Amino acid sequence: MFVEQGVNRENKFWKYIVGSLLIILASTVGQIPLLIAIVVKVFSEGKSMPTSGEDLMKVVDNNLSLFLVLLSFAVAMVGFYFVITLFHKQTFLSVTTSRKKVDWKRILFSFTLWSIFTIVSTVYSYYSSPENFVINFQLIPFVILFFISIVFIPIQTSTEEYVFRGYLMQGFANLSKNKWFPLLMTSGIFGTMHIVNPEVSKMGYIIMIYYIGTGLLLGIMTLMDEGMELALGFHAANNLITALLVTSDWSALQTNSVLKDISNPAVGSDVILPIFIVFPLILIIMSKKYNWTNWKEKLTGKITLVEEQVLDNE
Repeated sequence: MFVEQGVNRENKFWKYIVGSLLIILASTVGQIPLLIAIVVKVFSEGKSMPTSGEDLMKVVDNNLSLFLVLLSFAVAMVGFYFVITLFHKQTFLSVTTSRKKVDWKRILFSFTLWSIFTIVSTVYSYYSSPENFVINFQLIPFVILFFISIVFIPIQTSTEEYVFRGYLMQGFANLSKNKWFPLLMTSGIFGTMHIVNPEVSKMGYIIMIYYIGTGLLLGIMTLMDEGMELALGFHAANNLITALLVTSDWSALQTNSVLKDISNPAVGSDVILPIFIVFPLILIIMSKKYNWTNWKEKLTGKITLVEEQVLDNE
């Protein structure tokens, strides 16, 4: 099974702490080009350095800023690959899925399902409250955004999924020898990681319910389906379609999207609806399509080491 693939006596939990630090180091190195671009821009215009992350993202052109931010995830992915293969001596497939090969149809299904929901909900929001949006579309900047997004946003979302739903899920399973602890820990850390997003300062900490809830959804997908394919597709659709369709002055990524949200940010149905209605519906659809059963065991069951299973069978 998926989480069990990383559970063995040699994969001590301290290795995951060291591995996580190495991945963070790789990501930090990947941020150097963005820092250089900001410094060059600031000094060339004789301005002072911005003091907030939100202002930092506005120093350089939106497309260049997006590219340089996403570049750090590409570097982190390279670091992650070497941590898995050299430090943990696992195959990349073992932190992706329990299947013999990656199921791309699952990725495509999840991507399509969430893309449709995102597009429909955005169109509904626009037509129901047109005063909250302005047309932001400019052909050349949008075309550049499109090509940057389709290449690098899947890398960004995949990096996050591999770290949380793959690497740390198996890491916490090594520590706890059960499945509920990795599910809760990775969801909590995933949500907390977004606490520095400007949306949090604008909307308050209540928005963290959405981020943690999203992490929980992705974790449930991974455990129930015995692989990350569905989570990979969902996360890619969420970030890619949103980046192309809507931006705002208070969003984490400023993009040359089709629409710009000019409303005063507030927590409402856009947070409550996904967590308590849409996300459960998504899980029901997936469970029907992929015949998920034995929910309690897959989400909370104990984990037995491979060596112990062999001894029990002898």
